[in-house]
Order: sequence, then C-alpha cells, then structure tokens
Amino acid sequence: HFQVKVKIPFGNKYLDAIISVPEKKSRYGVILTHGAGGDMNFPHLVSLAACLACHGVLCLRFTCKGLNIAYRAKAFKRVVEFLKLSDDYKLSGVFLAGRSMGSRAAASVIRQLNQEEDDDDFIQGLICLSYPLHRPKLQSKLRDEDLLFLRCPVLFVSGSADEMCEKQLLEGVASKMKAPKKVHWIDKANHGMAVKGRTADDVMEEINAHVFSWLREVIDLEHK
Repeated sequence: HFQVKVKIPFGNKYLDAIISVPEKKSRYGVILTHGAGGDMNFPHLVSLAACLACHGVLCLRFTCKGLNIAYRAKAFKRVVEFLKLSDDYKLSGVFLAGRSMGSRAAASVIRQLNQEEDDDDFIQGLICLSYPLHRPKLQSKLRDEDLLFLRCPVLFVSGSADEMCEKQLLEGVASKMKAPKKVHWIDKANHGMAVKGRTADDVMEEINAHVFSWLREVIDLEHK
C-alpha cells in the first residue's frame, strides 16, 4: 500500500490527514482519529491503518487537536464529507473509528447524521478503541447517550483494566444498545492499551486482527 498526505479544508483552517491506500481499488474505508492527547501519528493508529490497507481497506487518519467534543465531532463530519465526495477514491461506504475521545466524537457524528435523516448508508459502522465510558473513578455518570441511539454495527475494543471503562458498565451499556455490537476485551490492558509483560506491538497485533476480522464479517454480511 502507499500513503497520501491531504489537507482537508475545515472552516478557515485545514485538517491534516494521511490516507493509506491499498494496492487494489478499495470499496470500503475506515476514518480513524486519536484521543485527547496525541495526533494521527499515535502508534496504534499508524499500525491499524497499515494493517487495514494491507488487507484491502482504505484508511484515512486525521488530526484534530480540540478538546471540545462538539468541535471534534464537527471536524470528523467534515472528513466524512471529504471522503464521500472524493473522486479519487469512490467508496461505497466507510466505518468511523477512534481512540478514546476520538471514538466519542465518531459516535456523536453517526448519531447526528442519523437524526438528519439524509442517511444513505454511507456510514457502515463504528469502531471504538478504548471508549471512555466514564471519567476515572467517576462511574456514576456514563457517556452512553450517543451509543444508545446508534443503529449501525459497533465494535468495542477495550482493556479489561481500563480505568475509564469499567468492564461490567460497558457490558451493561452494550446490552441496552439496539445496534448489532461486539465487545472484545484485551486482557489486563489499561486505557492506553498497555499490558504488563506484553510488548506494545503484540497488543496492537491483537487489536488489529480483531478490527479486521470484524470488518470483514460486517462487510461480507452486508453484501452476500
């Protein structure tokens, strides 16, 4: 695969993005963004983008530094439009994906687009890496409002020791969701997906393999 750097107009600014393009034409894409810290070059994002492109799925990852969730969602929406209207890639559909705060922004965008009723199936699903369901130690207030409105397939990949996503709480939210969903727990991983005794690469391989196999399932089911 190869990479293309793009600047996506956003208000009077630009969003920096990198598109990992598979060798043969891809019908599907994944749009990927980072958490509250970091940017599109966060190692997990780079690794997942390369893995997807190697398996024939286009991946656009972008940087948006704002810490305000509404602002991040607005930027994400702009990136979705950019890919949807792109003549270079002509995709049939995309999956929105994010790490931590980025996954909250992605969920928010999908809910907004659903409410606007102009939903034309371009968005095929949501991938949440380390979804921040609550603040550390503050489990009484759950950030689940967008999740409960979703209809498209959702994949959660979370660490079983994530201090911002208590296992039983996420299982509880997942059971209330109307959307088809799957939760994959990375054993003993924290919010940053670090696991004592395992290398970062090893953990990333597990994450990438699960994301890809879920994508393949969803895409195949849709198109039999």
